[in-house]
Amino acid sequence: MSKQKPTGLTITALGSIPMILVLGNSMLIPILPKMKAVLNLSQFKVSLVITAFSAAAAISIPIMGYLSDRFCRKAVIIPSLILFGAGGILAGSAAAWFGDYAYIWLLIGRVIQGIGGAGTAYIAMALAGDLFKGGEQSKVLGIIEASNGFGKVVSPILGSLLALIIWYAIFFAFPVFCLISILLTLFFVKEKAKSTKPLSPGAYTKGLFSVFKHEGLWLIVTYFTGTACLLTLFGILFYLSDILEKRYHINGLLKGFILAVPLLFMTTTSYITGAKIMKKLKLMKILIVAGLLLMTLSFAILVFFSKLIPFISILAVSSIGTGLVLPCINSFITGSVNKELRGFVTSLYGSVRFIGVAAGPPIYGWLMGWSRSGMFLCTAALTLLSGILTLLFIHVSENQTTEETTTSLFQKLKLTTR
Repeated sequence: MSKQKPTGLTITALGSIPMILVLGNSMLIPILPKMKAVLNLSQFKVSLVITAFSAAAAISIPIMGYLSDRFCRKAVIIPSLILFGAGGILAGSAAAWFGDYAYIWLLIGRVIQGIGGAGTAYIAMALAGDLFKGGEQSKVLGIIEASNGFGKVVSPILGSLLALIIWYAIFFAFPVFCLISILLTLFFVKEKAKSTKPLSPGAYTKGLFSVFKHEGLWLIVTYFTGTACLLTLFGILFYLSDILEKRYHINGLLKGFILAVPLLFMTTTSYITGAKIMKKLKLMKILIVAGLLLMTLSFAILVFFSKLIPFISILAVSSIGTGLVLPCINSFITGSVNKELRGFVTSLYGSVRFIGVAAGPPIYGWLMGWSRSGMFLCTAALTLLSGILTLLFIHVSENQTTEETTTSLFQKLKLTTR
């Protein structure tokens, strides 16, 4: 297994990759009203600009994971970034010059971007798992999660600023960001060539069945918990965005800065958590449960607060809980699966997380119409259920590490694929 010191440039390179996926949707939010007006679109059609990207990414993520296991991580990441940038150029060109056909070609560009985005963030997680071990691995995975969160913080602000030039300038900014990430990855991430022959499709499938047969229960629990965290985070942010406009009449950059507050707390906590958890599974489990309980209490208390400053303050506390949970889950999944299958397993996790992000706004839109108190209590119930499932079904010994779990899984894998 290759080892690499987590230098600043290597971490910057790995951290730049998940930001591309985040920017793909979040940066477009500020321009959707302008796009709707200029292209004369219905609300449903303009929403498809987001959905086309998300659906293409969710479907393609597991495929990219398999390809990264079959070949190598950078062989998937680099072409994916090129595809993402090309999709941006097509979407921007359509908006600028394609006239009556602008919308359909813009959607095609977004689908291309979604396919490209599928080969970025979660393949970078798998690559970090390949390159680093133990405490260094957890630290880098925490930075990757923090980078993901930082992208969420800055993207609405960045989108608003680019829209000051012209509303479709954002699409032409994507290839610039991709080029920076490509150059960083090419020059500062050194991936060792595979020393063994890739598993045949049959052996690969048997290996996956073996992993999910022996370890499927706790993997499903971690998938469920990660998805629940992202669903609640983006659902509550959707609610906050709505009340900022309707109740407080706050729009534009100020709205972007307010929405960034809970995300900033989550990002900071993710970074600190990743740096401190090292490779200790027992500590990770404790922090996951603690984070979910913190989220549960925060969401339950939000029932009683509607004024903006107290609401934001309590929401920031819940985001600290999210920041405790996600880096630990990333380390559980990435560190406890052998390199031969890591790409698919982490990508499948990414796919269900993406579903959580996409499902949050419509689910919370329905809950908002039903009952404000009911919305927060349902959210608290979901995070409490995640905490209970973690306690019951994620079993680790006192001093067990991710490396020991990987060894155990790999022994089972070899037995089933001979």
